[in-house]
Amino acid sequence: MPDPGGIAAIVLAAGGSSRFGSDKLLHPVTLGGVTLPLAAHSLLPWLENFEQITVVVRPRSEALRSAITAALGANRSASICWLICQEAAQGMAASLACGVRANREAAGWLIGLADMPAVPSAAVAGVRDALLAGAYLSATTHEGRRGHPVGFSRHYGEELLALKGDAGARHLIERDKSNLVQMEIGDNGIFADVDIPGDLHRL
Repeated sequence: MPDPGGIAAIVLAAGGSSRFGSDKLLHPVTLGGVTLPLAAHSLLPWLENFEQITVVVRPRSEALRSAITAALGANRSASICWLICQEAAQGMAASLACGVRANREAAGWLIGLADMPAVPSAAVAGVRDALLAGAYLSATTHEGRRGHPVGFSRHYGEELLALKGDAGARHLIERDKSNLVQMEIGDNGIFADVDIPGDLHRL
């Protein structure tokens, strides 16, 4: 269910962590003196900005859901709607489409990744607010480079539902650059995803 403003928050957490060697979303990460599973850090700025968020996970993700719920506590976890995507193995696009489908009534969709634990709260708020102000597309940027999260208005609903492959919706943003409202965020956390253990050092 989207927030009262009509924007649905969707965080993709259905990857296989094949390059990391273990479930990276459960890997303990210390940021700001606080140690939490990587995915728990990633969800915090979303929980600060939305009354409810949809987190898309793979089948048989009970351990992940339990660990994140325990780490965040009952109050914050109550704002998470866990969505199991049966087609998650097909790639990121399937997970994204699954999240949009579950929030089909929304006026727009804000998409984030659960392996990005250093995205600042201002990035989530900024992209959301751009959509609320009427942007067709919105994304964060820093020093000319586009980061996460990204937002799509209802105008892109059917195309998001039809996505396939592992590139997500990148091609839509490239195709429609003239529609893109860029939110300048002075924080490299908008780029810092974790694919391999070495990426943790960048945090």
